[in-house]
Amino acid sequence: MATDTMKYYSTGRRKSAVARVWLMPGEGKITINRRDAEQYLTRRTNLAQVEQPLVATDTREIYDIWATAKGGGLSGQAGAVRLGIS
Repeated sequence: MATDTMKYYSTGRRKSAVARVWLMPGEGKITINRRDAEQYLTRRTNLAQVEQPLVATDTREIYDIWATAKGGGLSGQAGAVRLGIS
């Protein structure tokens, strides 16, 4: 189980997009480039792609995700964030 001091960092790459991802104990909030993931990604399919590793491990409501993504399009960035979470 996660404690308050645990924080994880990872880098994800997809096509020409790169994402730096931090996982920390929280309530399930996902932030990409300082914006809420729903606002940033705009498409539900991209958001589902980002959430997939958390849903598969049943940790969607346990961790907060803070990520920066650049390069490529939104779909590639969503894939990069997903791989960073994985």
